[in-house]
Amino acid sequence: MSTLDAFERLNLETRIQYGLMGIFGTLCLIAAASPLELLTKAVVVSVLFGFTGGIWISHLVQIVQRAANRKQAATGQ
Repeated sequence: MSTLDAFERLNLETRIQYGLMGIFGTLCLIAAASPLELLTKAVVVSVLFGFTGGIWISHLVQIVQRAANRKQAATGQ
């Protein structure tokens, strides 16, 4: 199984979250290397990193919630 096959098996929400994390993470790195004023650079990088972290935490909560729902359904409660 290739990485592309594994990615295609993911549901749409997860693919969107991974895509947004990749976009904001890349923009964060680009902003960190950009020739902006130090304060402006710090603000832009912080905001982009915050978006990336927020999406990642949301993704983790979604994964845990799905696992809990599957376990609850398996036990029949």
